[in-house]
Amino acid sequence: MKILVPVKRVVDPNVKVRVKADGSGVDLTSVKMSMNPFDEIAVEEAVRLKEAGKATEIVVVSAGIAAAQDALRTALAMGADRAILVDTDAEVQPLAVAKILKALVDKEQPKLVIAGKQAIDDDSNQTGQMLAALLGWPQATFISKLVPGADDITITREIDGGLEQLAVKLPAVVTVDLRLNEPRYATLPNIMKAKKKPLETVKPADLGVDVTPRLTILKVAEPPTRSAGVIVSDVAQLVDKLKNVAKVI
Repeated sequence: MKILVPVKRVVDPNVKVRVKADGSGVDLTSVKMSMNPFDEIAVEEAVRLKEAGKATEIVVVSAGIAAAQDALRTALAMGADRAILVDTDAEVQPLAVAKILKALVDKEQPKLVIAGKQAIDDDSNQTGQMLAALLGWPQATFISKLVPGADDITITREIDGGLEQLAVKLPAVVTVDLRLNEPRYATLPNIMKAKKKPLETVKPADLGVDVTPRLTILKVAEPPTRSAGVIVSDVAQLVDKLKNVAKVI
């Protein structure tokens, strides 16, 4: 089966995010960028399925500026076969991404879409669900285990009461959680090989998709600075602080 994996270029998770002085967004000047961590897990799972003989081809997709090729090349170095960049300078919001992916699914005809459960920059957690709705496909979200069958997949997902197992008919959309796997590091030989793998570039208009933003960011602000803790000498002082200072009792 063919697998399609969406990936997103985001601020590296090890970088401290800075808010612009005017509060209009996050300052990305000279900031290290990388592939969204949840998307790395999705790529790793697709590669493992191919290595196990369960998948025939892995196509990775990203929507954004030309620099998003970096994330796609990383995915190719991990083991993906082809990459598609939907090149646009516009802010691509979840619904627009879902429509782009639907157009590419219609074109590529994969049996399985494996996506990260959310991107760490906007934390929307919407694209996978929207894509499944647009396609009319079954979906499974926040999965921590995936076992492919002949015409379906069995997944395990975490819920409040423990673990839930579901059988999902193919074709399907799944979104992955942290505990699914540990992504591999791309080796230097594979990074060099990735440079020769096909990377196709298209425009949203080529897919018949309007990416005009439908949401407006009103303001971005850093969380308030937390005050330092204090050490109390006895239980009576602790109770007094909780009652009269923290006002939680």
